[in-house]
Amino acid sequence: MDSDKSAPTSILEKLFAIRARGSTLRRECIAGAATFMTMAYIIFVNPSILSHAGMPFGAVTAATCIGAALPTLLMGLWGNYPLALASGM
Repeated sequence: MDSDKSAPTSILEKLFAIRARGSTLRRECIAGAATFMTMAYIIFVNPSILSHAGMPFGAVTAATCIGAALPTLLMGLWGNYPLALASGM
């Protein structure tokens, strides 16, 4: 009997089929942290550029965060595809 099939299944495994896709939870967490660190620059760059055009820095920062978080969550949870999405310059 295959030990993977008898192992307890977490909600993350049920939702994303991590083991079936040849990955581990640890690898996915490291990849998520690396992706966040790669994309985090947009939180500061986008508001900085747009504030020079007269837009309020705080509001643009919030809009940038929401504008990146919402489509990324939709892509991951609804599309079940591991892509991060953010506005580009």
